[in-house]
Amino acid sequence: MKFIHIADVHLGAAPDVGEKYSENRPKELWDTFKKVIKICEKEQIDILFVAGDLFHRQPLKKDLKEVDYLFSTLTHTKVVLIAGNHDFIKKDSFYRSFEWNENVYPLFGETTEYVEFQELDLAVYGFSYYAKEIKEERYSFKAPGYKGIEVLLAHGGDEKHIPIRKEVLAGNGFDYIALGHIHKPQIILENRAAYAGALEPIDKNDTGVHGYIKGEITKRGTKIEFVPFASREYVHFDLTVNEKMTNGSLKELLTRLIREKGLQNIYKITLIGERDVDVQFDTENLDVYGNILEVVDKTWPAFDYEKLYKENKENLIGYFIDSIGISEKDSIEFLALQEGIHALLDQ
Repeated sequence: MKFIHIADVHLGAAPDVGEKYSENRPKELWDTFKKVIKICEKEQIDILFVAGDLFHRQPLKKDLKEVDYLFSTLTHTKVVLIAGNHDFIKKDSFYRSFEWNENVYPLFGETTEYVEFQELDLAVYGFSYYAKEIKEERYSFKAPGYKGIEVLLAHGGDEKHIPIRKEVLAGNGFDYIALGHIHKPQIILENRAAYAGALEPIDKNDTGVHGYIKGEITKRGTKIEFVPFASREYVHFDLTVNEKMTNGSLKELLTRLIREKGLQNIYKITLIGERDVDVQFDTENLDVYGNILEVVDKTWPAFDYEKLYKENKENLIGYFIDSIGISEKDSIEFLALQEGIHALLDQ
């Protein structure tokens, strides 16, 4: 049985709204989802698992029709999905009444239910969120053994959204557990339980690669792999400056680094190190390509500590320099001197 496992697609989200590059981001979420559907069709995947938060909010009927159309283009693949904490099933949710295409099997019960696929000797289990938060553990039940292959769809993993313990998952007997909610892809149990992560990053903290899990279950067991697939990444990095840098040279350096790291990505950059005392970096005007989310300036003026000491012999700054001493740069003592002086000057 060949499967693809996705989660946290968040259709309808508008990441980083207001930023220069953000106009096309909602469409990118849909485009990447559509590409996964095409992969399922091309490779004749047996089952597509959607482990919650297909939508970023309560889906409108038109949203469901669009998604259902995409699912209907699959000539072989069956789709099994649950609702997560973002698209949870409210009293007036269109999830309750929507009629899906015949190849789509929603597990929208508030308690655990399952669907069988006789031709695959497969049973898939899961339940959906009926509130934004579920604080109790709910995945301690064991695979009942109705079919030769049994898979669990689960959404959660923090204290407000169904806490999940690895040791509980390890003992529940499912051939595979398709997890959602945590946006960073990660293997929880080797070849047996994994977070697919967000299909596309939707927040500046969704750093690293994103994509989906591809797997196969045979008589020999389960084998899975993570497939990078997102159109962009959020990349955070520190950039060390020096006393020779000006706004012009910093802008040129950033332009080159971003070109090397990928123009499609979105960046948060933290400037560190010492700058010339007469230079103040203009962090609002360093973005050449329109893909810098934020530049944080944590640089310090490169003081002449001998001069600073002479000018402040009789006050707290002078006493502090005298107690620490002026050591070689990169020494622990010099770093302590820097930290202390900047703390005193910021008061």
